[in-house]
Amino acid sequence: MNKGKIKSFSDLIVWQEGHKLVLLIYKTTSNFPKNEIHGLTNQLRRASISITSNIAEGFCRKSLKEKIQFYYVALGSLSEVKNQILIARDLSYISSDVFDNIDLQVISVGKLLNGLISKSKSFNSTKF
Repeated sequence: MNKGKIKSFSDLIVWQEGHKLVLLIYKTTSNFPKNEIHGLTNQLRRASISITSNIAEGFCRKSLKEKIQFYYVALGSLSEVKNQILIARDLSYISSDVFDNIDLQVISVGKLLNGLISKSKSFNSTKF
C-alpha cells in the first residue's frame, strides 16, 4: 500500500484483509461436497464477496451517512460468513484448524471494519 493518501478502496487495509478472507473462502469451499455448490458453497462465497464489495461502494459514496451504511452492510455480511463457517465446521466440511484460521481472519476484518465505522463517524461530511 502507498503510505500516502488513500486514493482507492483497495488502499484500505480493511479491504485488503477482506480480500484475503474472500480468497481463503474460495480456496476452502473448493473442497466442499459437490452437492453444496448451490448451497453453502455459494452462500459463503457471496457473503464474503459482499464484505469487500460494500467496503468498496461505501468508500466511493460522498455522503457520510451512506458511507457508514455500506460499512454496516459489510459488517452484516461478515456475520453471515461467521455463521456459515460454523455450519461448515459442524457438518465436518472443514476441520477445526481450518475453521480457526478463517475465524481469525473474520475477527481481524471485524475489528478493522468497526474501526473504520468509528473513524468515519468522527469526521464530518466535508472531510470526505
